[in-house]
Amino acid sequence: MKNKIRLDLYNQDWYTRGRNSIVVLLWWFIQGSVFKYSIHNMYGWRRFLLRLFGAKIGKNVQVRASARFTYPWKVVIEDYSWIGDNAELYSLDAIHVGKHCVISQNSYLCTGTHDIHDPHFGLITKPIHIKDGAWVASDSFIYPGVTIGEMSVVAARSTVIKDIPMNEVHAGAPAKYLKQRFEAASLLALDTISAS
Repeated sequence: MKNKIRLDLYNQDWYTRGRNSIVVLLWWFIQGSVFKYSIHNMYGWRRFLLRLFGAKIGKNVQVRASARFTYPWKVVIEDYSWIGDNAELYSLDAIHVGKHCVISQNSYLCTGTHDIHDPHFGLITKPIHIKDGAWVASDSFIYPGVTIGEMSVVAARSTVIKDIPMNEVHAGAPAKYLKQRFEAASLLALDTISAS
């Protein structure tokens, strides 16, 4: 079969990184040095650096030094959320992490892919949303355009290719429904605590 893929014609002129090349290179330098080699509990320092480069970071967010952000200005992380060791936020598009979320170690939030039907391998980007109270467990892959519902769990080493509804636990590759995270009565109690 003759090769119909033409990567020499690949073109992403439509795509914008959101900042000029100098800012991008400066971020990559900062991330690979003073961010990466900061001491374990220097969460305030890492929050400062992310905010300096345009990320919207909430109160008491804990980002580990080995976490990586492609373009921090496309990232929102709300109050009290945790980003674990070696988590990768491949933010070609927007990534929004809600309040009290955990993105565990080695997880990969991927907002970019390519059109497999396009002989020029066209770039596709779609945002990722992680809703309040959700947990993306270690070594999970979240596909572009996916929303993880409020209070939901992505089990370790799962591959999520479609949205996960609120309060559900999904596992596997591709991730499938396992069970409810909290019983209805427990959810009601959690809502009452949150409201007070």
